[in-house]
Amino acid sequence: MGLNLHNSLTRRTDEFKPLKEGQVGIYVCGPTVYGHAHLGHAKSYVSFDVLVRYLRYLGYSVTYIQNITDVGHLTDDADAGEDKLVVAAKKEKKHPMALAEYYTRSYFEDMDKLNCVRPDISPRASGHIVEQIELVKILLDKGYAYEVNGSVYFDVSKFKDYGKLSGRNIEEMQAGARVEVSPDKKNPADFALWKKAEPNHIMQWPSPWGVGFPGWHLECSVMSMKYLGKTIDIHGGGMENKFPHHECEIAQSEAANDAQFVRYWLHNNMVTVDGQKMGKSLNNFITLKQAFANSPEPKHDKLSRKYDPLAVRQLILTSHYRSPIDFSDAALTAAQSGYDKIAGTVITVRGKESRAPKGLLDTNVKDEIARLKAKFETAMNDDLNTSVALSVMFDLVRLAAKLLEDSGTTKETFVAVDSSFKKLGGDVLGIVKDQYEQTSGSDEKIIDSLVKGFIEQRADARNRKDFAMADAIRNKLIDMGIILEDKPGQTVWRMK
Repeated sequence: MGLNLHNSLTRRTDEFKPLKEGQVGIYVCGPTVYGHAHLGHAKSYVSFDVLVRYLRYLGYSVTYIQNITDVGHLTDDADAGEDKLVVAAKKEKKHPMALAEYYTRSYFEDMDKLNCVRPDISPRASGHIVEQIELVKILLDKGYAYEVNGSVYFDVSKFKDYGKLSGRNIEEMQAGARVEVSPDKKNPADFALWKKAEPNHIMQWPSPWGVGFPGWHLECSVMSMKYLGKTIDIHGGGMENKFPHHECEIAQSEAANDAQFVRYWLHNNMVTVDGQKMGKSLNNFITLKQAFANSPEPKHDKLSRKYDPLAVRQLILTSHYRSPIDFSDAALTAAQSGYDKIAGTVITVRGKESRAPKGLLDTNVKDEIARLKAKFETAMNDDLNTSVALSVMFDLVRLAAKLLEDSGTTKETFVAVDSSFKKLGGDVLGIVKDQYEQTSGSDEKIIDSLVKGFIEQRADARNRKDFAMADAIRNKLIDMGIILEDKPGQTVWRMK
C-alpha cells in the first residue's frame, strides 16, 4: 500500500501521487513572528515535519518551503485593524523589523529543540514585495481585482470556485459579514490584496496604487509559485487557516494562473490546555520556552515542571495530526516518562554493541524487526498515523529488554535493533537522537527508567506465576550491581 493522505479539498483520503515522479514540493504556512512560538506552533510544525521526514524515508526528493510572515497579517482577518507585527512593536518599543528578527531567531531555536528539520527555503513576506505587486497587477488586468482609494481588493464574485476548500458560499459569507465591513469593498466577502498605508504606518512600500503594504493572503501564493511553480503537490497549515487564508490563496492563485494551485491540502487540528481551547484571552497560552527544560524563561504556572523538548514532540505524536490534542501537565509527564524509557533503552543498546559477542544476527529478531517495520509503515501510510507508529517504538523497547537479559545476544543483533530505532524513531518520528549527552543527572534518570522497566517485567512474570522468569530478571539485575527490595505495594531498587 502506498502513502494515503486526507485531502481537505476532496474531503477524502487519497493516494498520494506527486506531480513529478520522485519529487515532492511542500509549502507550509509559517509563523507570524510577533511573539515566541507556543504549543500550537509545536503541534503544527511537528506534524508537517513528520510528513517531510516520512516522504524522504520513502525515497522522495522533497523541497520544503515554510514562510515567515513579517508584514501584512492584520489583527482582524476581515481586512481591518493594524498589522500584528506593528502592534507588538509598539508595545515592546522596537522597530517592527527588529522585532521580526528577534522572534524569527526565537522560533527557529525552538523548532531546533523540537528536532524539526529546517525548511529548504524560509522566504519572508517583506522580501517578496515586488512579486506581490506583480501578482496584483495580473489580477487587475484579468478583471479579478479592483482598486479603491489606494487599496486593491479581490472580487470573489468573479471567481466561481470561491469556497470550494472551506465549503462556504458567497451568500453565506455576505450574510455573516460584520456590519463594519469596509465601504470600499464591492462585496463584504472581498479580500484585500494591497492596503493603503496611513502616513504614520511604519511598514510601507511604493506601488502603482500609492504607498501601502500587501494583504496577508498574497504572500503565500507568491512565494509558493516562485519556489515550487504554479501547481504544488502539498500545502499544509492549521485548520483555523482553511478560511479565510487558504480559500483566498486558492482564489488569487488560480485566477492568475488558470491552473490548479494545490493538489493535496493538509490541515492539522487545534491544541487545548486542560480541555479548553488554548488562547491568550483564556490565560492558558503556553510558550515553548515556558515548557522546555533548560530554557531561561520561567515555567508556566499550569505546569509543575519543565520538560525535555523531545518529550513535548512525543506527546504530539501520540495523537493524529487531524485530531485535537490536550497539553495537560499530566499528559506531558506521561510523555516524558515514555520518552525517557525509549532514550534509556537506546543508550543501553548502544552501550552493549561494543561489549556483546560477535556472531550472526538472530533470525527470530530479524523477523520481528521486519514485522515491526511493516507495522510502522502501514500506520504511516494510513494518513500519517503516528500514534500507532509510536507504539512500534515501545514494541522495540520490549524486544530490546529481552535481548539485554540474554548474555548471548550478539553484537550484530544489537546493531540491527539500534538501526531500527534510528530509522523509524530517528529519521521519521524524530524522537531518537544520533547521540545523547551523558551527564550524571541524565544517567541517573535513564538508569532509573530502565530498572523500573525490568521491575514491571518481573511483576508481570510473577502475576503470570512464571517465577523462573521473575528470578532470572532479579538475578540479572544483581549481576549488574542492582538490588531489588520487595516492600508492601511496591518494589524499590538500590545499587550494591
